[in-house]
Amino acid sequence: MNPDLENAAAAEPAAATVYSRRRDAFAVEERRLARLSFRFSLLRGTLFALFAACLFVILLRAGKPGFEWWLGAAFWLVAFLAVLPAHDRLIARLRRQGELRQINEEGLLRLARDWAGLPLPAAPNPGDQGLPLARDLSLFGRASVFHLLGTVHTPPGKKTLASWLLNAAPPREIASRQEAVAELGPEIELRQQLEVRARPMEKVPPDIEPFLSWAEGDPWLLGRPWLIWTFRALAAATVGMGLVVALTPLTIGFFLIFVLINLAVSHFLGERTHGTFNRVEAREGEFQLYAEALELMVERPFTSPELRRLAGDLTLRNEPAHRWMTLLHKRVELSESRHSALLHFPLQVILLWDFHILHLLEKWQRAAGRHVRGWLGALGRFEALSALAVLRFDHPGWAFPTIAEGEPRIEASGLGHPLIADAKRVVNDVAIGPAGTFLLVTGSNMSGKSTLLRSVGVNTVLAQAGSPVAATALRLPPVTLATSVLIEDSLAEGVSFFMAELKRIKLIVELADRCHAEGGTLLYLLDEILRGTNSQERQVAVRRVLVHLLRKGALGAISTHDLELAELADLKAVCVPVHFRETIHPGGDPPMTFDYKVRPGVATTVNALKLMELVGLRPEEGTGDATLG
Repeated sequence: MNPDLENAAAAEPAAATVYSRRRDAFAVEERRLARLSFRFSLLRGTLFALFAACLFVILLRAGKPGFEWWLGAAFWLVAFLAVLPAHDRLIARLRRQGELRQINEEGLLRLARDWAGLPLPAAPNPGDQGLPLARDLSLFGRASVFHLLGTVHTPPGKKTLASWLLNAAPPREIASRQEAVAELGPEIELRQQLEVRARPMEKVPPDIEPFLSWAEGDPWLLGRPWLIWTFRALAAATVGMGLVVALTPLTIGFFLIFVLINLAVSHFLGERTHGTFNRVEAREGEFQLYAEALELMVERPFTSPELRRLAGDLTLRNEPAHRWMTLLHKRVELSESRHSALLHFPLQVILLWDFHILHLLEKWQRAAGRHVRGWLGALGRFEALSALAVLRFDHPGWAFPTIAEGEPRIEASGLGHPLIADAKRVVNDVAIGPAGTFLLVTGSNMSGKSTLLRSVGVNTVLAQAGSPVAATALRLPPVTLATSVLIEDSLAEGVSFFMAELKRIKLIVELADRCHAEGGTLLYLLDEILRGTNSQERQVAVRRVLVHLLRKGALGAISTHDLELAELADLKAVCVPVHFRETIHPGGDPPMTFDYKVRPGVATTVNALKLMELVGLRPEEGTGDATLG
């Protein structure tokens, strides 16, 4: 990563200050527009009341009120109708100011990690939340990475972001994303304008797959050019015959012959034509929701190759995607004449209107239809990059990691958990590797062992998605991440806790074998491995699992209460022990504190009995009984 990009955010105001200023400014404008909207409402009410009064006088005088009352009613009605569009535009501005105010309020909630107040975005695939890696590292759901990155609202954006979190990118792709994220970081106005245009899709996600299936399909009418010329000829002949009948003594019967022919053609092909209209019209309106967001991407000149490529993907025949979408919308509006029988019938029997509109729609389909999915994909990538850029803006001290082939170890300085607020986050220097060694994390209950493993895991996920990480520096090779942190039994499936744990370990071992065979590197994070069995058998099993992982060149860390693991013959020489500790304050409040700092060596203290005493559980020594005090 370019050092200039690393230091670019240092001169920016604190994110909380920016969010507070913007929130207040939008709130002031929102209140101003609300007052103006209220006045418009009064004006609309007054104009309608004057129109109603004139109408009442006309009715009261039994149709003989005088011309001035008719003129007055017409004037006030026209004035009322003229005010409506301006008021509608004002209401739209008012709503947008309210949305922008709320976006900045959510920025403050995100900084504080106020998960209860921060809206929870829906994940694109609810099943992702149940994946082992996602559950262990809190990638989805409340108080998760996806929740933290909750500025993504379009279905393509959610799908892209979820894929990036679950699937590591290659180093070159990561570097490209990092550069784009660094460029978007300071662009708070651009990012928030993108979000405010996409937010409506959070409440009612558009389902445009039926529209896409039409757009990517083969045109029906364009494949029959002879039919197009037939429609044109019939329309021209009908109009021409109508003029001849109007200007000469020729009987109207000749004109009606062409009308009947057009009626027959319309009846025979109307179901296919209207079927296409209905199919396009039903989802085209939802498709238009993307237009404003796409427009933002082509208005701004970018410097990073990734953003320039995305903007380039939104141009077709020197026209940006949103203009193609506007063109489609205008043609769909022409097809809506069929909903008015008084207007549609003469247009159809004289001009064969529907077939000409179908021709226009299929011309759009052939020219742009197969590009639509790519446009939405580009928007999804842009939105995902923008969400990662929010982290860059919110936490300018976070570093972009260095990910390169051949790195022998994972080495982090000032590493903390991204889901913990800055004021509460405790950071540590962590090193895992090289291959043939593992990190052994020991310590008392509640001292921070699991949080350390999760910190490594979550930051690895962010790093390989192209995001900055909660560390002052991080270097690592490309890795496949595997975890065993949250294990649950299943009564429904008849799976005990120990069996569930064994199945998870089996998957990790198989993944290590696959990575080794393919020349990759596995990073494993095992929290209290095989806790579901007795101490003696656990030591034997853990030794076998770790020896196998070490032989496969995997990098990893395990946490345990079993301090004897560090003394096992096969493991003592290859483990790198670190530990956490607690401080007891006899008679103090609180009686026990933790500093959550990593120290070298194996833990020298335990605190299980002390914690039992703190909750009022005092086992009677030698009796097997316990009392609550």
